[in-house]
Amino acid sequence: MSDANVRIPEEAKHRLAAIAAAEGLSLRAYLARLAETLLTPAERAERAEKAKAALTEWSGYAPTAAEERDLDSELDRRLAQVTGR
Repeated sequence: MSDANVRIPEEAKHRLAAIAAAEGLSLRAYLARLAETLLTPAERAERAEKAKAALTEWSGYAPTAAEERDLDSELDRRLAQVTGR
């Protein structure tokens, strides 16, 4: 496996190195493991679609796009209220 150089702020490097060390890993090994566990935006979208299809099949609930937007707006409003934004 070839290596790559990634430029990040020094503080971020030290923080990641401390987290890696606490888990008994080198920074290189920690970042490799992290990359394996995170999903790309395409992978997240694919999983979301599968989950939505499974939920629809299980519950029969199939909101329209307008209903989804309304629900998203309501969730955003409530989160803003709780976080003070």
